[in-house]
Formats: sequence, C-alpha cells, structure tokens
Amino acid sequence: MADIRPFAAFRPAPDLARRVASPPYDVLSSDEARVLAADEPLSFLHVNKAEIDLERGASEQEIHDRSAANLQRMIDEGVLIQDAAPAFYVYALAMDGRVQYGLAASCSVDEVENGIIKKHEHTRRDKEDDRARHMQRLGVNVGPVLFTYRADRTVRNIVERVRAAEPDVDFTAVDGVGHTLWVVSDPSDVKALQDAFAQIPALYVADGHHRTAAACRTRAFFRDRNPEHTGDEPYNFFLAVLFPDDELRLMGYHRVVADLNGLSPADFLAAVAEVMDVEPTDAPEPQDHHRWGMYLEGRWHRVSARPGTFPADDPVRSLDAAVLQELVLEPILGIGDPRQDPRIDFVGGSRGAAELERRCREDMAVAFAFAPASVDQIMAVADAEAVMPPKSTWFEPKLRSGLLVRSLTD
Repeated sequence: MADIRPFAAFRPAPDLARRVASPPYDVLSSDEARVLAADEPLSFLHVNKAEIDLERGASEQEIHDRSAANLQRMIDEGVLIQDAAPAFYVYALAMDGRVQYGLAASCSVDEVENGIIKKHEHTRRDKEDDRARHMQRLGVNVGPVLFTYRADRTVRNIVERVRAAEPDVDFTAVDGVGHTLWVVSDPSDVKALQDAFAQIPALYVADGHHRTAAACRTRAFFRDRNPEHTGDEPYNFFLAVLFPDDELRLMGYHRVVADLNGLSPADFLAAVAEVMDVEPTDAPEPQDHHRWGMYLEGRWHRVSARPGTFPADDPVRSLDAAVLQELVLEPILGIGDPRQDPRIDFVGGSRGAAELERRCREDMAVAFAFAPASVDQIMAVADAEAVMPPKSTWFEPKLRSGLLVRSLTD
C-alpha cells in the first residue's frame, strides 16, 4: 500500500504565483539563477538558491541561513500563506498542447526505507548533504519530488472530477509551461484518495532522488532530537507530486564528449562503424531505442546497435545509456566512469540537437543524441532493485518550486 497524507501548504497568493514560482534548484547554475531572479524579489530562487543574494564564495551555512531568512520574510509579508486545513493538491502541467495531472501529497519516509517507494538511481553524498542541511535549516520541503505509479482508474476519476471546478491557481510561466492547482480539502475526497492509493502497491521516484535521500536523513535528524518521537510527526513525510505512468513525458538525455581519445575524426568514425551501423541522417534525435544521433565535424550520423551486441533481456544493460557506454564511450573514447570523468557532459530536455551542435562548435568534439527513456524501463529497473546508468532520464516539463511549501514541524 502507498500511505499518502494531506498537508496544509504554504502557497503564494494567486496573483503572485507566477512571480514566486521558480525552476527547481538543480536545473540552473548559480549564475543562471542570478540573472533570472535579478529583477524579481519574489522569486523562490531567493529561497532555493540563496547564494544569488550573497557574495560569490559564501559558505554553505551562510547560504542556508539566507534561505531561511528569505523564506521567513516571504511568510511574514504575506507572499506565502498557509492553508487553514490539510489538503491534497491536483497539479497540472501543460506543455506543447498536452497536459499531465499529478497529486501533491505527503509521502512516507518509511516507505522509501521498506521499498514501497522504489528508486532507480544512485545519489551523490555531497548533493545529499547540501539538500539535507538545507531542509533541516529551513524546516520545510521547498521543492517536490516527482513520483509515478501505475495508472489507477479510481484515482483518475477523482482527479477528473476535481479539475472540472475552477482552479485555485492558474498561470503560464515565462518558458510557456502552464501550471494549474486545485485544492482538495473536502474530507470525503481526501479519504477517497487515501483509500485509492492504499490499493496501489508501489510508487516510483521518477525525478528527485537526492531530495528523497535528503528527506530520509532529515527524518533521522529530527527523530534523534525528539525523545517523544511517535512516527506520525510531519518530518516522517516529504513532499511529492504523483503522476500516473501513462501521462508522464520524458525527453532524451544527451551526451557530449570533449575529445576523441587521441583518434582522428576519420579513425573514430571507422571505430564506431566496426561495432554499430552508421549512416548519414537529417533527423538528429531518434525516437526508438538502440539508435543515436551522432554529431561529428558538422555532420549528423545515425548509429544503431546491432542485435546480439548487448543483452536485450537485461533491464539495465539493454538501456540506451548502458549500450552506448559499453560499445563506444568506454572502449573507444576511454570514458570509464561517466559520473566522474570531466571529459563528458550531459544535455537534457528541450535544448536538444541545436544545443549539441553549439557545444561541438565551442568546446566538444562529438555529441550523441538519445531517444527518450520510457516509464516502463524505469519501473523495470526499480522493480529489479537495480540502478540505471547516470543521466538516463530527463522529465519535461518540470515542477515549479514555491507553489507548494510543506512544513516539517506542524
């Protein structure tokens, strides 16, 4: 069963939502965030990335202290207002003519630890440390994790009925993505959603493994300081938005490599052709698996893995990222550990082929465009208690931070 619970969110007043809501902390560099929030004092980037308000080189403690002060200022000035009663929130994302509907809820740390909430990625300790200390210093969840689950008709019926009413928040962000919220506070609807999710056997972390890990560590932090801990305190839960698997949209997560490992372009192309089929193409971004667009010396090529060169029945080693790693990146380009090797970089989402071409003009030697991974692949890996290769999934559109802030203490 999945144990989800309502919560009383801090939310921006509807007329301020567009100004407050910001991209997640981890999709912008500090310099990009400084530019984006420079003329917007209400941007939630002042909470999520408070280094933009400090001199470069500020310590982590100084940054987290400023985050906490900025959050408290937004509450004191009525920019963020806490709902009077616990609720669920239907959160719709609209992009390129399609809409996906999620449910914002409190999800259980216990269920992360006992495997009801399933993961598919390793996390980095330094990134965990930063998010955990940020969460502990502020005492809130400032950005939701994105979960998925196998679509359920009962949940869908309730969501469809809720979204037939006028929304509580509705705006289009500067990037053209629409964000719409409905508050679900009626006790009968709350109970019906809890009962429906109690029949769903598993939830899957789609995007936000570091925030999930940080929530687990934050529960331990507060539990160890509470001699009257019961397990029902708010810090035993964390903020997530749950989308059915048939509504999620993934995009390709591409690779660029700085050099050809000592090979000439002609020799590199010949080495790739020994292990893959190679042909010119005018369609850089493939839509099916085990094919890639390869940009080299100003030209796109379609490269395709040959049957029998990878274990098709292995849920991890059959993934596009794993196949390319085993056939090309490691043996030809010498990229042994893509998590650590500074010669490789990753380009996600809607930046697409144009960004890959730009990188190859400016600082990279070769680019590989990927087809999107599928939700079925993510679930298969998670169900096998395995781990996907790094940078395998890119979800678009992104949930905005600051629309829903969840307290860990009340």
